[in-house]
Amino acid sequence: MILDMRSLSSFFEYFVIVSGGSLRQVNAIANAIQDDLTQERIRSCSRVPAQDVSGWIVLDYSAVLAHVFYKPKREFYALERLWSDAKKVRVSKRIPRTAAPQQSKSVKQ
Repeated sequence: MILDMRSLSSFFEYFVIVSGGSLRQVNAIANAIQDDLTQERIRSCSRVPAQDVSGWIVLDYSAVLAHVFYKPKREFYALERLWSDAKKVRVSKRIPRTAAPQQSKSVKQ
């Protein structure tokens, strides 16, 4: 879930909330976010702790805060309800550049 915080907060513009079904999955999601954005030359103000067991990892990208939760913790803290005045942002599915099929031009003879 992505919340547009621009009308509610002067600290950040967007709030991203995601969850995983296990602590291992939470770490994998947080690491994937960090790795993908690092490849795009976008650095976080925070780091993913190695083998985090808290069930809640926050990645701070100044204008964007990403919260990666273990599902029961997400349900307990319910940040979506806390920030219910924020507009939800619709995101279209993005195909990674490396996964996009290559178009081949075939010549019939």
